[in-house]
Amino acid sequence: RIYLMNLSSNYSTAPVSEFLLICFPNYQSWQYWLSLPLSLLFLLAMGANATLLITIRLEASLHEPMYYLLSHLSLLDIVLCLTVIPKVLTIFWFDLRPISFSACFLQMFIMNTFLPMESCTFMVMAYDRYVAICHPLRYSSIITNQFVAKASVFIVTRSVLLLSPVPILSAQLHYCGKNVIENCICANLSVSRLSCDNVTLNRIYQFVAGWTLLGSDFFLIFLSYTFILRAVLRFKAEGAAMKALSTCGSHFILILFFSTILLVVVLTNVSRKRVPMDILILLNVLHHLIPPALNPIVYGFRNKELKQAFQKLLQRGF
Repeated sequence: RIYLMNLSSNYSTAPVSEFLLICFPNYQSWQYWLSLPLSLLFLLAMGANATLLITIRLEASLHEPMYYLLSHLSLLDIVLCLTVIPKVLTIFWFDLRPISFSACFLQMFIMNTFLPMESCTFMVMAYDRYVAICHPLRYSSIITNQFVAKASVFIVTRSVLLLSPVPILSAQLHYCGKNVIENCICANLSVSRLSCDNVTLNRIYQFVAGWTLLGSDFFLIFLSYTFILRAVLRFKAEGAAMKALSTCGSHFILILFFSTILLVVVLTNVSRKRVPMDILILLNVLHHLIPPALNPIVYGFRNKELKQAFQKLLQRGF
């Protein structure tokens, strides 16, 4: 659009007070059509996670460590969805592209801290399944409510302490020129490249801190499921091995999808000249939408006890 092109070419030295989010600059006519599947996925993610949280909260039989971990994951998914998708949809529907300086960096803070929290939650849930399958007799003594409380504190503290410097460093940069972000969201790499300052420290810190946390989480997840696979293959009861493989296999595939799409987003940011910008933007949006939509289905409603509890609540009318 003409007014956006004029703004993007404005190299005024005046400090930036707001940014303009440009979604799919080459295919803006597609935005109305794209908003339909995104809206449906958003409603699915919010509805499924809210239903899971309500079911666990109201059904006393689900007040156990494993379901508390599921609640933790659903809460993270809801926050991530609400942080990103409503703004994307308002851009698509109403062309409301401006976002204030403080709102942009608040969004960046939530994305940079909550995504590693979700990764760490996957890791704790993988450990939970490892103990349940490989050490079933010790499960109740290892995975306790106290363990979940300590794990939750660790998940939050680790992410906030190690990744909150990313938006802080980005907010301290001097933004004196362009204020048009070629993205639907305030991603650190998309915002920091608008700065007039040297952003090397910012990018190195995000890369090292982010991939140290996510890499260590994925390694421990992979290790847990390796031990689970080895134990499952020893099951002699008919159907027990296949049931365990089906459950844990779907969990691992979802975790692999979460990690892979995050890797693709980072790599395409680094090599953005070789990858169409619209693909990069779409990957950024989908990464905050598809996992939250799939997590409660794969982790929650495939669980027999949770399905029975949900049916009981429906019969009682909540």
